[in-house]
Amino acid sequence: MLAGGTRMTLDQLRIFVAVAESLHVTRAAEDLGITQSGASAAIAALEARYGLELFHRIGRRIELTDAGHVFVPAAKAVLAQVAELQRELSELSSLRHGSLSLHASQTVANYWLPTHLAEFRRLYPGIQVRVKIGSSLQAAAAVTDGSADLGFADCRVAGPALELTELHGDKLVLLQPPGQQALRKKVRLVDLQEAPWVVRERGSSTRQAFDEAWRELDINPQRLNIALELPSNEAVLMAVESGIGPTVVSSLVAERSSLVPIDVGLKPRQFTVLRHRDRKVSRAQKAMLEIVHRKPPSSFQKATLQHSLHVP
Repeated sequence: MLAGGTRMTLDQLRIFVAVAESLHVTRAAEDLGITQSGASAAIAALEARYGLELFHRIGRRIELTDAGHVFVPAAKAVLAQVAELQRELSELSSLRHGSLSLHASQTVANYWLPTHLAEFRRLYPGIQVRVKIGSSLQAAAAVTDGSADLGFADCRVAGPALELTELHGDKLVLLQPPGQQALRKKVRLVDLQEAPWVVRERGSSTRQAFDEAWRELDINPQRLNIALELPSNEAVLMAVESGIGPTVVSSLVAERSSLVPIDVGLKPRQFTVLRHRDRKVSRAQKAMLEIVHRKPPSSFQKATLQHSLHVP
């Protein structure tokens, strides 16, 4: 039972971690497939059992107390150990049953990973795969604290507990609003510095690569005319297709657009798979790793206009 008992339960720990990560009881309950009252009761039981508050209730908001902040990594560590035990037991069934938890950056999760997940599902239908989407740094943090078995990043991340393996990546390309590409046959990135740019949000690896490309041209990216800053690739595509301004996106994203991607010579990006160096590699993880290391066919080379890059 979640509440009313005298012992801490794994369900209580899972609920506490979910609420601590979202700072929203109802949202955490929905993610876990339980009622809001059940989640609240589990938190209340934990607090009553140990005589301390894990959350501040501020109006309709909640915040972690100092005790709550201390308890989060400890709770995650316990859940990671339980997940490891469950994986060990599932090994006995030769991938007929079990689970695999993944955390991937947005571009990887939405445009690169699904093909591999479909192949994994075809081969191992008994394995339940859970995928969370965030930034590359969030993927690294999830692998580090044990909430994810494998992480996928589209930029270089580092951590003492992480083991990184490079995968086939993508290329960043230019997309211009409809009608603008016919104005000239050769496009230089430097000639577009006055354009009303549509960009991903700060902290995303696409935005990081975009800013670095301008710095290599000795141009401060903060002085660019940023018309829109959006939190998803889909929103960026819609804004460009609506005629607002150009953007730089992954070639994988560009393939979903009606616009023709233009290669302006931006550096290729390497995707990276992350795992915890001190945790045993399960059979499910090995199977997923084997699948993602196969290079999928790409239509980008056929679809991209091979424009020349001119750097003054």
